[in-house]
Amino acid sequence: MFAKAFRVRSNTAIKGSDRRKLRADVTAAFATLGTDQVSELIPGKEELNVVKLYTHKGDTVTVYTSGGNPILFELEKNLYPTVYTLWSYPDLLPTFTTWPLVLEKLVGGADLMLPGLMVPPAGLPQVQKGDLCAIALVGNRRSGDKSSPPSIAPPVQDAADVSEEKVQGDMRGLALQGEEGHREGSLPEASEDGSIQDPSPDPMDGRSLQEQMDDLLQQCFLQALKCRVKKADLPLLTSTFLGSHMFSCCPEGRQLDIKKSSYKKLSKFLQHMQQEEIVQVKELNRGVESIVAVDWKHPRITSFVVPETSPTSQTVQAASREQPYHPPDIKALYCVPASMTLLFQESGHKKGSILEASEVRGSVINYAKKNDLVDANNKNLVKLDPILCDCILEKNEQQTVSKLPWDSLLSRCLEKLQPAYQVTFAGQQPVVKKGKICPIDISLAQRASNKKVTMVRNLEAYGLDPCSVANILQQRCQASTTVTPVPGSKDSLQVQIQGNQIHHLGQLLLEEYGLPRRHIQGLEKAPKPGKK
Repeated sequence: MFAKAFRVRSNTAIKGSDRRKLRADVTAAFATLGTDQVSELIPGKEELNVVKLYTHKGDTVTVYTSGGNPILFELEKNLYPTVYTLWSYPDLLPTFTTWPLVLEKLVGGADLMLPGLMVPPAGLPQVQKGDLCAIALVGNRRSGDKSSPPSIAPPVQDAADVSEEKVQGDMRGLALQGEEGHREGSLPEASEDGSIQDPSPDPMDGRSLQEQMDDLLQQCFLQALKCRVKKADLPLLTSTFLGSHMFSCCPEGRQLDIKKSSYKKLSKFLQHMQQEEIVQVKELNRGVESIVAVDWKHPRITSFVVPETSPTSQTVQAASREQPYHPPDIKALYCVPASMTLLFQESGHKKGSILEASEVRGSVINYAKKNDLVDANNKNLVKLDPILCDCILEKNEQQTVSKLPWDSLLSRCLEKLQPAYQVTFAGQQPVVKKGKICPIDISLAQRASNKKVTMVRNLEAYGLDPCSVANILQQRCQASTTVTPVPGSKDSLQVQIQGNQIHHLGQLLLEEYGLPRRHIQGLEKAPKPGKK
């Protein structure tokens, strides 16, 4: 959750009442802590801060810090201890012990399986589904804080006498799935560089693991180009192509691992595909390669047959696929103010009523005809009675203007009404709000060394996720992007892209997302042809 960059929304000192509530919540959540330990964890007078932040996925998290270290965090009304707290209170949660080589994979996002656990003589902790648990290493139950990492000895029932050489020997001795001597549930073999091998080979395939992985790599490559990547996605970062497209094409039950193939690296594999003239790869930024062209008419792509997926897999893929963006339907509305109530009450409207333009027009026409205000000699003119004068005329006009044409009368009436609008997103109920909808605001700003950056605001009002837009622009523009809170705003975010990227932004918003130009301001600041 915190491995990737997050955005801090606020950082404030905790109030006395909130401090007492936090103590009560900790006592209720962690029964193993005594009263003195709770008071030590949540001190009465020492500085304690509340930090509210957004994770890279957009989740809102509240973090409690003491002495510069985070001690607790709250997510979806559930309280969790941080590793700093577990290092101070190693018995706070039920703890499972594993090996250093396994921990490396857990840090990368892998799940902890039973074969990866060290079972103490007393047996594993008794836990229920959903219980909070901690993970420790053999021989050390904690690592300490950021400044000085101490060690805490394992309990007596841990395998404290297990040497590092024996651990590594046992890890290497575990059999690979499908090999002789395999036992169900055994841990995959550890390679010489310490990485755990779990390539999920096809046991019915007589070829070597490397040959199977080469074939799987090319299958995922061709399927990604044929089914997922579009011309509009180019240029496409090679890392994004692998993570977002190739991995998604891996068959159910198989695991794509380039290191187990004969290519060893993605760059070498793509270089081979470039030699076959399937794709063209360039280093647009220093050290960062991108796919800039694809020959979709290449025989290997056109002749590739997409493997059939199981019904279960199809259901999962359909559920996880991002829904295409549909721009909202935005309709201008008008709110009746107190000063114009008399004009609209004959049509059954009152102060605060929300009307469409056609309803406003109908109410005004109805009022004029009911009160015999249409000029008998010229049907295009309307006589102004005291109510109409008060509603639509300026003070300096009330003594001089006695008649108005219909179009002028109606346009003036619309101008005097308070603005409102209705937003309807696909599959959702309409939402009515007062005021004018803020357009998507695009601006340019100067940074250090006279560098320009493009700023985009108000994307949320149109149902656009700033983080998703930033990711797309990063690929399209091949430029760094950041998402930060809008200064002075509590909930709104802004996207910042390096350079003047208004041309790319305009294409995305107008052509792909289909947003009306009237709801976007700042497009005129795009660089002129031939200029940077």
